[in-house]
Amino acid sequence: MTQTVPARRADEDARLRRANRRTAMILFSISLVFFAGIIASKFLGGTTAGITVVGCGILLYLVMAIGRNLRSGK
Repeated sequence: MTQTVPARRADEDARLRRANRRTAMILFSISLVFFAGIIASKFLGGTTAGITVVGCGILLYLVMAIGRNLRSGK
């Protein structure tokens, strides 16, 4: 059975919304890690905690970006 054009368009729109939400959650989690790191570095009083959190945030972003590309087969 073939789908009508509006039904296919609705499927594509739903897929795009899910991808946008997933990207938003990834960016939100990274920003949360950065802010937690800034607050932790202020309480610990050292720059090592801040640098560690920034490094972990960048690593998290790279793992998520590479993982999405590998999973989608692009």
